[in-house]
Amino acid sequence: MCGIVGYVGPRPVIDVLVPGLAHLEYRGYDSAGIALNHGNSLSVLKRAGRIADLRLLIDQESLDDAISGIGHTRWATHGAPNSGNAHPHVDCDRGVAVVHNGIIENWAVLKEKLIGAGHEFESDTDSEVVAHMIEDMGDVPLAEAVRRVMNQAEGALALAVMRRSEPDVLVGARRGSPLVVGRGDGENFLASDIPAFLEHTREMVVVDDDRVVELRADSVSLTDLEGNAIEPVQHKVDWNFEAAERDGYPTFMLKEIYEQPHAIADTLAGRVSPTGQVVLDELEIDGRMLRAIDKVFVVACGTSYHAAMMAKYAIERWARLPVEIDIASEFRYRDPVLDSRSLVIGISQSGETIDTLAAVRYARAQGSLVIGVSNVVESALAREADAVLYTRAGPEIGVAATKTFTTQLVAMQLLGLYLAQVRGAVDPGAVEVLVTEMLRLPDQVESVLSTSDAIEKLSRDWTDTRDYFFLGRSGDFPVAMEGALKLKEIAYVRAEGYAAGEMKHGPIALIEEGVVVVGVVTDSHVRTKTLSNMEEMKARGGTIVLVAEEGDDVGNVADHVIRVPAGPDLLCTVTAVVPLQLLAYHIATARGMDVDKPRNLAKTVTVE
Repeated sequence: MCGIVGYVGPRPVIDVLVPGLAHLEYRGYDSAGIALNHGNSLSVLKRAGRIADLRLLIDQESLDDAISGIGHTRWATHGAPNSGNAHPHVDCDRGVAVVHNGIIENWAVLKEKLIGAGHEFESDTDSEVVAHMIEDMGDVPLAEAVRRVMNQAEGALALAVMRRSEPDVLVGARRGSPLVVGRGDGENFLASDIPAFLEHTREMVVVDDDRVVELRADSVSLTDLEGNAIEPVQHKVDWNFEAAERDGYPTFMLKEIYEQPHAIADTLAGRVSPTGQVVLDELEIDGRMLRAIDKVFVVACGTSYHAAMMAKYAIERWARLPVEIDIASEFRYRDPVLDSRSLVIGISQSGETIDTLAAVRYARAQGSLVIGVSNVVESALAREADAVLYTRAGPEIGVAATKTFTTQLVAMQLLGLYLAQVRGAVDPGAVEVLVTEMLRLPDQVESVLSTSDAIEKLSRDWTDTRDYFFLGRSGDFPVAMEGALKLKEIAYVRAEGYAAGEMKHGPIALIEEGVVVVGVVTDSHVRTKTLSNMEEMKARGGTIVLVAEEGDDVGNVADHVIRVPAGPDLLCTVTAVVPLQLLAYHIATARGMDVDKPRNLAKTVTVE
């Protein structure tokens, strides 16, 4: 959620901050602003709305003499999404400017104390307390002041702070919410995500939790909250800026849908041996530990939760281990029974989802083995987990997950087969057959993408339809859930995902003329059951759309059939979800929606 950009160096500061914020639009926001340090004054420009609205404000000012600056895109938590609550926030003397991601849980207590000391607040946000706290500390060096703030503030937060009296210094701090440094030649960048500075440098430093970083044009200094120096560890970003651009597609979302064959191939690369076995040496987990596991928990949120659902089917069916899946935000509050024989798998495309991070931290505190599944190298999840499995989807800018989801499915299938191998639960010949089929997935997804025009034509009849149901059973169930979520996220219509057999226990009361019912029937051992359930929907007036394998005679139950290549159960989840992504995309664009930046949503959820 939200986006942070900071810069200190010789370039025109505006030319770094505003494009940097634009590269973070995918994170979701409802207001934007910048603060510039001129040495003798701070300029703060901010307003509700889009970055284009902020540009209009900037064009009215003369800001060429700035030495450093910070910028922010805000997704409202405390206080309405208006210009007054937009970041940056300043102190009473307008000598300190702050941008903040996350939530300061004890902000009310801190604010009351500051008001008692004579401070006056201009916004309804929790974030403004930071500026006043630093003002209240007097002439304490800025980095030390931020350390003191971090020691008093509770909750998840990433900060970027500057002070009028120290124009060549930016200070950042992080707990829970992501923060990275871009290292340049005589210049340095601070951001909540890599795309903000990727056109300028590929060298980066990840700021870990409870760390404070001080940036000058020619140096980066990192400390813990006690002020002890920590040597920054530099990494090279292995994808370029062009990978984050639309490359001729009308939207990032469509581009990323079409990138799925390549992303899946990358996720499989090097993880299959010439003899047809799964190779996950990168996990670096002793096989004896995996053989000792007696229960698996998979925790995730949103789209990643649907990958977790599929993981349950894969691990139970192939590795013969009992699996529980949890919405990450609920996991630790139900007091799950964990111990050293439990394996907890946390799935998060960004690796920064606060609920998932909290769940895996809870699991580690109980002595459980934790595997993280993430798309971002050196993400918080990757660092928290005992082992990490990267999905290799490349940068995903569209808020609605597409290629990160299909690569999560593939990663979980690989992990399920790997656990089965290590535990001796599946004959090696059976693994070889499944692995051979997995290697066909990139080409199969490519063939599904060729149906996009037909799906677009189909969707034209439903631009005014308000009610959709997505149904499936077994491995098709998480696909149906994801199809419903995609349509809700980007088209703003009511779309419900259900296990098909559950419809007769209540939801079928909502089926009538005009309701579109999408059934997924690629899991062969429940195919006939699902088709029977779809007959029930048809009998009540629903318009029936089936996602079915090529060559499958589904009879006359369907009004429309979308075909996907035939393949083994569970593996078909990867191909079956692609037409549902396209269906959601075409319905949303026909309705005139901004699919890359759907309302109220953020790419990375870093508040609980």
